[in-house]
Amino acid sequence: MRRIIVIGGGISGLSALHRLLEIRSERELPIEVSLLEAGDRVGGVISTVYKDGFVIERGPDSFLTSKPELIGLCKRIGLGDDIIPTNAAHRRTFVVRDGSLLPVPEGFMLLAPTEFLPFLTSSVFSWPGKLRILMDLLLPRKRGSGDESLASFVRRRFGSEALDRVAQPMISGIYAADPERLSVSLTMPRFIQMEERFGSVIRGMLAEKRLSKKGKREGESGARYGLIVSLRRGMQSLVDALLLRIPEGTISLNRRVESVTQAGGGWAVSTVDGVSYKADAVIIAAPSYAASKLAGGIDPSLSKDLGEIEYASTAVVNLAFDREDIRHRLDGFGFVVPAAEGRAIIACSFTSVKFSERAPEGKALFRCFIGGALNPGAYSMDDDSMLSTVLAELDSLLGVRSEPLFSLICRHPASMPQYAVGHLDRFAQIRNTLSNYPTLRLAGNAYSGIGTPDCVRSGEGAAEEVVKSLFS
Repeated sequence: MRRIIVIGGGISGLSALHRLLEIRSERELPIEVSLLEAGDRVGGVISTVYKDGFVIERGPDSFLTSKPELIGLCKRIGLGDDIIPTNAAHRRTFVVRDGSLLPVPEGFMLLAPTEFLPFLTSSVFSWPGKLRILMDLLLPRKRGSGDESLASFVRRRFGSEALDRVAQPMISGIYAADPERLSVSLTMPRFIQMEERFGSVIRGMLAEKRLSKKGKREGESGARYGLIVSLRRGMQSLVDALLLRIPEGTISLNRRVESVTQAGGGWAVSTVDGVSYKADAVIIAAPSYAASKLAGGIDPSLSKDLGEIEYASTAVVNLAFDREDIRHRLDGFGFVVPAAEGRAIIACSFTSVKFSERAPEGKALFRCFIGGALNPGAYSMDDDSMLSTVLAELDSLLGVRSEPLFSLICRHPASMPQYAVGHLDRFAQIRNTLSNYPTLRLAGNAYSGIGTPDCVRSGEGAAEEVVKSLFS
C-alpha cells in the first residue's frame, strides 16, 4: 500500500485528490490517499452564496471551454448538463473613458481590431491612437528572442493609447497585474506567435478568424464570450460534486502543515498541532509562498524560487439592486476601468445580464473588483469605506439611484500570482529541481495558469505524475 498526501484543499488540491481516487479505481492500484486542509472548508476561493433568489459568487464565476480539463472533469462527475453559456444578448464589454462607459468596438479582440468599421467609428480611441494601432500592419516583427512585458509588446505593436485605454484594463481584469511587469510570453503567447508567423498581430487575428470555426461570433468583442460558461447553480456546484465522490475521512480540515521532510525513502508531513504523517508521495497544492516554507526543509533552492513568485490581493464586492433604480441600460456584460481614470474599481461584471437565473426578475446583481497590483491601497480600505467608494463609483458610471438591497464583500489576500517577466525561466528551474524528487509535486495557480481549468489541469497532472513515479 502506497500513501499519497495532498496538502491544500483548493480546487487544485481537490482535483489532485479526485484524480488519485479515479486512478486507484481504474487501475486497481494499492493507494491510500488523504488531503490536509489548513482551514475549516475546502474549495479555496470558489464559494457561492444563495440569498433571496440570487446566486452570488464570492470567487470565480465562470471558466473557458477552450481549456478542456474542467469541462472533462464536470462531465465525469455528473455536471455536464449543468454547464450554461453566457446569455446571447448583449455580448459586449464597456470601457471607461473620461467618466463615461463606451462599448469596446465589435471585433476588438483584447489588443487589436478584427473588424475595421466599428473600430474606426469608435470613441474609445482618438484618431492618432487608431492610426497608431493600424501601424501594426506595417511594422516589422521583433528581432531576437526573449521574453518582454505585455506593456512593452503592446506599445511596440500598437502604441501607448492602446495600452492605456484597453489592453491595461482588460489585462488587469484577468490577472489583477501591472502590464509593465507581466510576461507576454506566458499570458498572451498567441499574440507572440501571430507576430512571428504573420509579421503582424492584426493579420494573424484576421487569418485566425477566417480559418477557425471557433472564432468570434456576431456581437462579441473583447473576450470570446461564446467560450465562457458557468454552472447552473454556481461554481460551488463543482466543489460539492467532487466532495460527493470523495470517501468520508479522506479530507482532514483545520490541519495546517508545518513541515515536509524526507524520511526513509518517503516523506514525513507534520502539522502545527503536532500530528505527523508518513507518505510515499506528497502533492503540495498550496500557494507558492506556503509551498516555499514547506520546501525549506527539502531543498533551499526550490524554496527560494517558490518564494520569489509575487502575489496581488483583490476583493469582490457583490451588490444587488432593483433594476428600476439603475439608469444605465445594462446592455453588456460589464465594464473595465483603465488605471488612468483614477478609480478604485478595476472592473464590474453585470452578473444578472451575463448569466441567466442569477437574480430574480426585476433585480440586478453586480460584481465589482477592487485592488490588484496597480491599486493595493483600494484593497486596504475597511469594509465601510470600500462599500461607500464602490457605490459612489457605480452611481457615477451607471446612475445607481438607491442603496443596495444587500452587499457582500469577499477579500482574497495574496490570491493572484503575478506572472512577471522571467516567470517562465523560474518555473523551468522549479521543474528541474523537482526532477530530483519524483514523488514530490506542486499544483496550483502560481505556475502555468491562473484560471480554474488551469488549476484542475495542474492538480490532475500532479496526481498522474506521482502515481507514475510510484508504480513505473
